[in-house]
Amino acid sequence: MTVSLPRTAVFVGAAALALSACGAAPDDASTTTDGRSAATATSAEAFGGMDALVKAAKKEGTLQAIALPRDWANYGALIDGFKKKYGIKIEVENPDGTSQDEINAVTSRKGQGRAPDVLDLGSSFALSAAQQGLLAPYKVAGFADIPEGQKDAQGRWFNDYGGYISIGCDAKRVKTCPTTFADLLKPQYKGQVALNGNPTKSGSAFGGVWAASLASGGSFDDIQPGLDFFAKLKKNGNYTPVESTPATVEKGETPISIDWDYLNAGYADEFKSKGLDWKVAVPSDGKFSQYYSQAINKDAPHPAAARLWQEYLYSAEGQNLWLKGYARPALMTAMEKAGTLDKTAAAKLPEVSGTPSFPTEAQQSKAKTVLGQGWGKAVAG
Repeated sequence: MTVSLPRTAVFVGAAALALSACGAAPDDASTTTDGRSAATATSAEAFGGMDALVKAAKKEGTLQAIALPRDWANYGALIDGFKKKYGIKIEVENPDGTSQDEINAVTSRKGQGRAPDVLDLGSSFALSAAQQGLLAPYKVAGFADIPEGQKDAQGRWFNDYGGYISIGCDAKRVKTCPTTFADLLKPQYKGQVALNGNPTKSGSAFGGVWAASLASGGSFDDIQPGLDFFAKLKKNGNYTPVESTPATVEKGETPISIDWDYLNAGYADEFKSKGLDWKVAVPSDGKFSQYYSQAINKDAPHPAAARLWQEYLYSAEGQNLWLKGYARPALMTAMEKAGTLDKTAAAKLPEVSGTPSFPTEAQQSKAKTVLGQGWGKAVAG
């Protein structure tokens, strides 16, 4: 597994990558002979079955995605696997964009052929997109096996893969690597602690602040202690506003990075060949787990390909490819029971004890509002 920039770059105002489709897909490409439309199909069965969906998707010929780095949770293997299996081209725009960038692309290109077909969003951003009426209801074949609380009842979004917030550390540059949020406040880490983006735009950075809150007496109902933690980290000089990426790690600019465990674990693999000793710890005082969510643009230019992509991601093949990227797939428990889980890949996951709990929709919406109002003030100066 290789690792490149995480999904945190700002997209708003940036020039868009030219996509192959100049206009919306032809109407007949996404409609069956008996008049069923992929754009309104709420399941493969509702469209006439998988064979009909595959046929329509192949006729469309293209899937337009956004903010999918090839090395984020092994997305490169997923993209290649889908292309090989179905012969459908995947165009990935702005691979290092944020969840908010994805939503911006949907709203600003409504009705345009270059709009994204599918979205991979931080959980709170998926909720926001659903509330704005941007997402199409669709239930993959394995929808019933996605745990309750990790999917929208209508199928407008459903969790795909997740992990725990972790602390990555360059052991050759940092004498004693921190393993807890409390450690990060120690004076020896001056100017070394980074997030991989702005938490008002990036799901991973958002998770980092929430984990810090849990470590500082906060809860799913109260993310403010997380903001206070970073304000303190900023005040004592330990926090650096440099966005953590593999490049900044290699240069020594961000020797300590708060990020998802699957990304930090991927760094550890990648950096071995470059002489870096990247250690990964899931902090015991701020154990925060979260999933990203899949969604289909309600106005997807290629609605059949969008739905077929979701079916592929939630197949055993797709779920195991995420697992090989150190991410915990949403169907992991169901696959373990069915005997379809890649046990070798599962054994390589960073060790974590206990059963994770997740914030509710209301708690996520509240936390997002608090972050939007207070993050700039917390790290200003």
